[in-house]
This record gives sequence, C-alpha cells and structure tokens, in this order.
Amino acid sequence: MTDHLMATYRRLPVRFERGEGAWLWDSEGNRYLDALSGIAVCGLGHAHPGVRDALCEQARRLVHVSNLYQIPGQEALGARLCAAAGMERVFFANSGAEANEAAIKLARLHANRRDVQRPEILVMENSFHGRTLATLTATGNRKAQAGFEPLVSGFVRVPYDDLDAVETAAQNRPNLVAVLAESIQGEGGVVPPSPGYLTGLRELCDRHGWLLMLDEVQSGMGRTGRMFACQHEDVLPDVMTLAKGLANGVPIGACLARGEAAEVLGPGSHGSTFGGNPLACSAANAVLDALEEDALPERAAELGERILSGLRDALDGVDGVVDLRGRGLMIGVELDRPCAELVSQALTDGLLINVTAERVVRLLPPLILDDAQADQIASRVARLVRAFLQQDGQPAG
Repeated sequence: MTDHLMATYRRLPVRFERGEGAWLWDSEGNRYLDALSGIAVCGLGHAHPGVRDALCEQARRLVHVSNLYQIPGQEALGARLCAAAGMERVFFANSGAEANEAAIKLARLHANRRDVQRPEILVMENSFHGRTLATLTATGNRKAQAGFEPLVSGFVRVPYDDLDAVETAAQNRPNLVAVLAESIQGEGGVVPPSPGYLTGLRELCDRHGWLLMLDEVQSGMGRTGRMFACQHEDVLPDVMTLAKGLANGVPIGACLARGEAAEVLGPGSHGSTFGGNPLACSAANAVLDALEEDALPERAAELGERILSGLRDALDGVDGVVDLRGRGLMIGVELDRPCAELVSQALTDGLLINVTAERVVRLLPPLILDDAQADQIASRVARLVRAFLQQDGQPAG
C-alpha cells in the first residue's frame, strides 16, 4: 500500500521481489528485462555477487562510524577514484544532488577567497543537477522549478553545446567563476555534445580563470564506454561529480577535485553524516573491482553500438522517429510527439524503459548484458515504437 507515501512519484503497478543480472521478477512471478538499471544505478545488474558479498562481509563487521574518524574503505575508494579520474581529492556524499551541492559550495568558497563577492556559475539549458534548492536552480527545467521560488541567486544559463553563448556570457558577466555542465545531458533527453564542445569549455575556463565542473552523475562509471564521459575528449575538469552507478544501488555520491579546487573545502566548511560510510564504500569498491576486472566500460561501448545498430536497422526512415543517439549504454530514441505511455506498454511487454523530456525513450541497461539481451532490447523497443506510432495515427515507415 502506498497510502502513507508522499505522492512524489507516479508509481507503476508492479512490485519487484528479486533480480539477477539484467532480469527482475515481480510478486506474481513475471520476469522483466531491465533496460533502465534503476535509472543508470545498477550498472552491474541485480544481485551482483561481488557487491553482495562485499556488503554482507562489511555489515558483519561495521556499518557506520561517522566521518569524525578515519575510514579505511573510504580512503581506498578515494584513492582509486582520483587515480581513475585524474583528480586529487574527493568529498563523499549520499547522492548526485549532494555531490553537485558540494561542487556549487566549493565554487562559491573558491570565489570568495579570491575576493569575488557575488560569484556566478554558468549552467546549461535542459540540464539536470538535482532537487535541492541550489541544484534545482542550476537545473535547466522550468517545470521542475515551478512553485519552489524564490530560487537561489548566482546562476547564469546558456544553451547546451553552444560555445559562442559561453563566450558571450564571459564578456557580459564579470563575476562568473565556474561552469557546471553535464558531460552528456541525461534527463534532458540523452544529448551528447558535439565533438570538441567539452574541449572548448576547458579552453574557455582556462582563459577566463573559471573552474570547469562536470556532472558525471549519470554518464560516469563506465556507462558511455569510458570510465567517465569527458574522457572521450581527454578533458580533465577541475571538479567532477559522481553518484548513480558508483555503488550499484547503495546510496553514495562523490565530488572530486584537483589543483586549487582540491584545497578549498576544509574542516567545518562542509560535511555529511552518512557520506562515505563503511557500508557504502564497500559496495563502491566492489563496483570498481568489477569494472576493472571485467573491462566493463569497453563492453558498454560494444553493447551500445550493438543496440543502436539494431534500432537503426528497424527504425531508420520511420515517420515519427526524429533521432537515434547515444554513447555506450546511454541511448535515446527521440520521437516527434509525447510518448510517456510507452513506459506502461513496455512494462506489459516485460521490458523496463523510461521516457524523459516527454519525447525521448531513454535506455540505460546494465553493463553486464549479454549479446542476446542487447538484441532483445533493440528489437522490443523498435517493435513498441512502431506500434505506438501506428496506433497514434501515424504510419510507421
């Protein structure tokens, strides 16, 4: 019964009881192929043995002690993430929103120490950074912001994937101190930037003395075919935020930094009661083990191309299909009309998908798919899309 839950979600009429790999089973014994991974969270699929065993072993010994004390698993995780990302220090939180909140606070404190009294952060249209008041303000979705005014001051918005707009803002806003952008927009419709965009942002930030802060909450942890999506352009930000796939479902977020940015936050300037506790870090270390040992980022690149190829074969030239795009296992099928009902239709068909930005079918399957499962996702999504377009009065192809 959901009577006592605040109605923040329109929940689908299904209760899952167990999972294994890319499959979930509901309370009626029906099986579903998961092409959503808990919204890019369960990159290793469900009931992954390495994560399961790490959690059980850690829970037998110690779950939580607080950050008043040294936590060996947290120190190990911080060292591994910094090495993988080219960063120097990390702050652990509990979610992507908290990681981005830390990045925003870091940018403001950094600016304050440089005597910028009213600092501004450049953010992008159609972005999504979280639902705290600061990250909601940074988010470029007016629908998500409505009713929560007054929002937080100090943000300047420009179109995504538009370097000229960033340069124009630089000329008109002398108090800009940082750029916050997703390496690939997720909630905004699975929108990869044009080649050279992230490199251009890096160059503009260097020229103007800004921090480049990249949100890899959805695109990080191997999902796009590299450990982090910015590595497709060999771009090294000053600040990077992570969450979602970091611990395969155990709540954790991370704000990584290098250079001057790594030295901004000190005792008393920020904190988290639960952030980076022993249990969460044990899961995250197990995720890193699997990503490295099984070469899962490289596998995600192969699987993503396989799914996109299957979708193109089935949907190219179909009237009503606007675009097929993505990188690795972060894939979007954009239609020319709202298509939220496809989610429930897919559920009936035993497939878990998502629709974002009203018109984009978003696929975020686990990185541990086999080839047959990847082919199933492509063929079943294509079939659902074609049937939807036909029933909506538009011939499919």
